[in-house]
Amino acid sequence: MLFVSYEFIAFLTVFIVCYYTLFKKCQWQFLLFGSLLFYFLAGKFYLIYIALITVSVYFVALKIYRFKQKKWLYLGLFCTLGTLGAVKYLNFVIANFNFVLDKFAKNTHLSYINLIMPMGISFYTFKSISYLIDVYRGKYRAEQSLGKFALYVSFFPQLVQGPISRFDNISQSLFELHTYNHKGFIRGSYRLLWGYFKKMVVADRISTAVLTIISDADTYNGAFALLGIVFYAIQIYADFSGGIDITIGISEMLGIKVEENFVRPYFSKSIKEYWRRWHITMGLWFKDYVFYPLSVSTPMLKLSKFSRKHFGKKIGKRIPVYASALTVWFLTGLWHGAGWNFVVWGLLNGICILISDELKGLYGGVHKLIPVKKLPFRMYDAFSALRTVFIMSSIRMLDCYEDVGVTFKTFFSIFTVNNWDRVLGSDLGVSTADYIVVCTGVIVIFLTSMAGRKKDVRDRVLGRREMFWYLPLAVLFIVNLIFGTYGIGYDATQFIYNRF
Repeated sequence: MLFVSYEFIAFLTVFIVCYYTLFKKCQWQFLLFGSLLFYFLAGKFYLIYIALITVSVYFVALKIYRFKQKKWLYLGLFCTLGTLGAVKYLNFVIANFNFVLDKFAKNTHLSYINLIMPMGISFYTFKSISYLIDVYRGKYRAEQSLGKFALYVSFFPQLVQGPISRFDNISQSLFELHTYNHKGFIRGSYRLLWGYFKKMVVADRISTAVLTIISDADTYNGAFALLGIVFYAIQIYADFSGGIDITIGISEMLGIKVEENFVRPYFSKSIKEYWRRWHITMGLWFKDYVFYPLSVSTPMLKLSKFSRKHFGKKIGKRIPVYASALTVWFLTGLWHGAGWNFVVWGLLNGICILISDELKGLYGGVHKLIPVKKLPFRMYDAFSALRTVFIMSSIRMLDCYEDVGVTFKTFFSIFTVNNWDRVLGSDLGVSTADYIVVCTGVIVIFLTSMAGRKKDVRDRVLGRREMFWYLPLAVLFIVNLIFGTYGIGYDATQFIYNRF
């Protein structure tokens, strides 16, 4: 059941009404029931996986809290990562093993194992892992109620694409009773409709052009590839941030607070800043549960000692940090997908960040010689943001083309193939009216982001008298109704990050 389906709208409407009326004294129990029902309707076999992870992590966490023994933590990590690895990465491992076998033992292959890939497994697995590690570290006690822990894992607005919440950040809000707050409900409704605007008016409308361009790299190269970079940058931002807006909007309508996952990432002036603003909870998860523990692990301490001894203090202290960072980015790439294109995507992000860090001194020297920051109208900031978006969007071509070689060939064709005349005469399956709607939508998103830098736009509206709350809400609803990509014969597209 997709967030952008009629079935989900009906489900959500009935659920919210019941949540505040029939079940207002047992809301968290009803929320658990609704979450499991949503997951069952999305795919009845999905419940097997989420139940396996929930039950195993719940009981293992109780043992960890009681005995503080690493063996229980390792068991919990084996259950969670083992399940994730089996459904998401097993065939990737088999494919690479078969590739090696082809080199040494012809006609010898391992058979692929076709397991169901449940929706959102990467997200609720990471939530479970953070819970296990936090309990082991003594950050909080293990939850005694299996039902409450199951709600934390399966909270339905977060199942599709996050954010990846920590137990201590969301548990109180999940489990306490919430009386209906009209202002909070309207505030959440704004966020919900804003998410649908991004997804249905912008992302889904431009997706046809993106799919056309990436469907044939030999035909759609050169200028088409550059256009594809721009279009996919629009699509993935509107798609992913729109999905998060829907998640946060639903949560606010239920009185539950969920952390932000985007803070205007396309305004970033560097790649490092970009990743502090894009998919924030994922970045923090890798930093807290992979980078920091890995940096102070015994192998890294030995590497640090070896590096300082043989390469000097200046270089030696960098090597363990960079090795940890590249390991994190390797795993980040794998988290996004079981393919070498995602691995290369992750490593390229890490390499670009490390190179940028190494060149900070050079940048400072250039800025002293050329006072670029004194340019009028913050021109250098705008240039830095556009440069960052172009680099990140170019790397994201690896999302689109599964073959790494094809990706690089297509990217370099931008500089070697001159076919702008063909671009101007091609509609890519998108009409002029569609382009106008998308361009208008992008402008609206940009202006709204600018207006919300100091104060949330919703707070500006809701700070006025109640009679003024409903007109902007009605306009947003009507815009979605008129310009949203749906109707007879429309096949709702899943959110991009759901496949990660």
